[in-house]
Amino acid sequence: MRKYELVSIIDATLPQEEREKINKEAAEAITRSGGKVINSKVWLEKQKFTFRIKKVNEGTYYLTNFEIGASVISDIQQRLRLNERILRFAIIRNED
Repeated sequence: MRKYELVSIIDATLPQEEREKINKEAAEAITRSGGKVINSKVWLEKQKFTFRIKKVNEGTYYLTNFEIGASVISDIQQRLRLNERILRFAIIRNED
């Protein structure tokens, strides 16, 4: 099991409950693939973009730390790509 970070950007104009639900869905994609979510929190609240992303001007950044086997990262990326309410995401491997 390796440690990773997921940074996801969600439309800041959505209600707080909706944004939390979308972030929870991203965490569920990790657990369904056999991973373990260590923590998940808001990293940056209502950040204005330099350029529009999917016709949106502001986003909320969520940071999720998790552990999972390296072989299933592509599965998680595919599930996150299918969620149209996530504007952008990046998965980064933590170096110990």
